Amino acid sequence: MDLRKLKTLIDLVSESNVAELEITEPEGKVRIVKSVGVQYTPSAGSSGLSPMPISAIDLGVLQPGGPSAQEATSAPTPPAPAASTAHVVKSPMVGTFYRSASPESAPFVEVGQVVKEGETICIIEAMKILNEIEADKSGTITKIHAQNAQAVEYGSALFDIE
Repeated sequence: MDLRKLKTLIDLVSESNVAELEITEPEGKVRIVKSVGVQYTPSAGSSGLSPMPISAIDLGVLQPGGPSAQEATSAPTPPAPAASTAHVVKSPMVGTFYRSASPESAPFVEVGQVVKEGETICIIEAMKILNEIEADKSGTITKIHAQNAQAVEYGSALFDIE
């Protein structure tokens, strides 16, 4: 793989929400992994969000017959979470998590609040569209996993409902 193509791939990964990219070609494999994700913070005087710089990108080039992707990256595996009886509301999309409809208004839900199935519990902004996320189960909010104005991935835990 030539260096221009490699540089383009690195730039694409660093400018996107993609955390990892692996490409296999006849010459070998290239795996690009962000070691620190992009964090979004509201910019002053603007309703938009601006990305903060990425501090590092881990670039591993694997050759055929060389070490496998598992051997090449020795990232520690996080411990398994303790079993919980709570129902986890997960993000249905990639976007920015908001606890309220506007910065001035109260959050949709708080820890300890009872919610009904179908009740709006947060908003996820994706591609400048505000998507209301509804509770998919009735119960009590026991934990809020995401922070306001935080970027969330598909399947990220947002709330625990018991």
